[in-house]
Amino acid sequence: MSKNKEETAEYIPFEEFRNGLPHGRFRVIVDPKKAVPYVTYRVHANPIAVGLIGAGIAIALAGQAVPGGLLVAAGILLRRVVRWQAGRILLHLASRQSAAYYDATSHGVMEVRRAA
Repeated sequence: MSKNKEETAEYIPFEEFRNGLPHGRFRVIVDPKKAVPYVTYRVHANPIAVGLIGAGIAIALAGQAVPGGLLVAAGILLRRVVRWQAGRILLHLASRQSAAYYDATSHGVMEVRRAA
């Protein structure tokens, strides 16, 4: 099955995207289901959260319940913030890092179109 011109988005180079985005020249469509795992991977949220939670548990077991509890809460909050704000984080990364832009656009996480 071949795609006609309307079904495929025009590829926009990173430099053009980065320079035109603040001026509203592009419309960005982020797939929320794909954005969460991509952003989680890209910002290393899981290893950081596990480290915070693990350290918090160890500190709590050592007798410092409040600092340990705060670290556990920070680890859980980190994961939730990444989940809630994945689209914004992805747009931030893609507008500043060419590798993130190329990965996101080539894997269908983000689509960039020219504004009408």
